[in-house]
Amino acid sequence: MFKLTKIQFPIFAGDVVVLTLVTLAGFATHNTLGTAGTRILTTFIPLLLAWLLIGSHVGVFDPEKTAAPRDLWRPFWAMILAAPLFGLIRAWMLGVDSISATFLVVMGGIGSLSIFAWRAVYVFLTARRQARVKENG
Repeated sequence: MFKLTKIQFPIFAGDVVVLTLVTLAGFATHNTLGTAGTRILTTFIPLLLAWLLIGSHVGVFDPEKTAAPRDLWRPFWAMILAAPLFGLIRAWMLGVDSISATFLVVMGGIGSLSIFAWRAVYVFLTARRQARVKENG
């Protein structure tokens, strides 16, 4: 089972915000955001579920790895790996046999770049906070 510690919560919350924004941006780019309603959930829920399943196995929630610049590749590649699983979950939810490969490539690409950007900000802020703690002894 997926459990969050106090240290992991801001990381997870940021990921949820990023995945929400990616989902909303997708609907907005297709000019369907205003009429999407609960259809947004048929994208967001599979995306979040795939992210949690793949990410937890790749170590994207490990507190030691999330603050290390050398480990920024983890969330990027985890989202790339999560895209096909996202497609399977979404297809199952929608009751369809397939999902467009282009859709999965775009979702995986935009999602991975977005998660990477957010996590880079997190790493930077964590490094600054740790430097201040060292200065103040």
